[in-house]
Amino acid sequence: MDRRCLIMAEDPELLDAMLRLAAAAGVDVARAVDGADARRWWTAAPAVLLDPDAARRCARAELPRRDGVVVVVRGEPAPEVWRLAVSVGAANVAALPEGEGWLVGLLADVVERPATDGRSGAVLSVVGGRGGAGASLLATATAVAAARTGADALLVDCDPLGGGLDLLVGAEQSGGLRWPELTVADGRVQSAALHSALPRADVSSSGHGELAVLSCARSAHGPEHSSVSAVLDAGRRGGETVVCDLPRYPTEAALAALGATDLTVLVVPADLRSCAAAGRVAEVLAEHTRTVEIVVRGPSPGGITAREVARSVGLPVLASMRAEPGVQDDTERGKLPGAGRGALSEAAYAVLARLAETSGVAARPRIAS
Repeated sequence: MDRRCLIMAEDPELLDAMLRLAAAAGVDVARAVDGADARRWWTAAPAVLLDPDAARRCARAELPRRDGVVVVVRGEPAPEVWRLAVSVGAANVAALPEGEGWLVGLLADVVERPATDGRSGAVLSVVGGRGGAGASLLATATAVAAARTGADALLVDCDPLGGGLDLLVGAEQSGGLRWPELTVADGRVQSAALHSALPRADVSSSGHGELAVLSCARSAHGPEHSSVSAVLDAGRRGGETVVCDLPRYPTEAALAALGATDLTVLVVPADLRSCAAAGRVAEVLAEHTRTVEIVVRGPSPGGITAREVARSVGLPVLASMRAEPGVQDDTERGKLPGAGRGALSEAAYAVLARLAETSGVAARPRIAS
């Protein structure tokens, strides 16, 4: 399908500005010289940019009403410009140079949207109730499960002291960007470009989904707040399932992720010390994000039940995960967490199902292993 945006302008300075902003958004363009020429692009183009003279010509040509039409002007729009916008069915007027950032964002959004097949993305954050709780394993397993259902998944490492999630998925030798190499300009990242620039893990499923990993690598310097926000926004726009592995301490990167999260999962081992630690983490999470639920991880040395853990931490139980001997050894030997059958995989699919409920994104069917 031809996804070129339509640009029609008689003012050479405005035309140059529109072409420059389209290039900044990474979109291709088709140019029209009059209303008759514009007609062949009018319906299919994901966005239409017109200067006032072009808007007048298109209105006279009685082109059909459609979404995504923008009249572009320099400086404050005159009343006549607003009348022209109404006559051509434009929902927005972009005043340059102040509106340049907004216009670039609109162009990137409308061009990326068709790739999602109508699906918006969802963002999950996973946090450990204490050190060694298994949050990174569950985050990775959930991202693997998402990819195995056929979704494009993005695993985002927000813990600079965690050693790098690329190690956990066996992608430490793969080419691609890590956080230290990722530069975010103007607070925006293109979804497709980001996904293709990152290392990928082979999830070996028939679902045709891909798992991209954005890792902190072995750098002690974590991502910035604005960069995390831009990456998560790109993943959501691109229809991806975005899974963030967060540290227990509220760094700027972690706070950015929590602010964009549809569901936060707190992993709590079933012992007294973990419950005490997780209760404090839960208080911090409640200040910065919405839905927070726990995954209780066994075994419990003292026989503490999931209900007792929930009462201690003050959060509802999403899933209980029994002990799975050998999962750490399997990971060391290169097996993807959650790729097979077992307690970790079952917990990951339960988290995915709950994420679909909290985000309003329809769940994809599970692919048989």
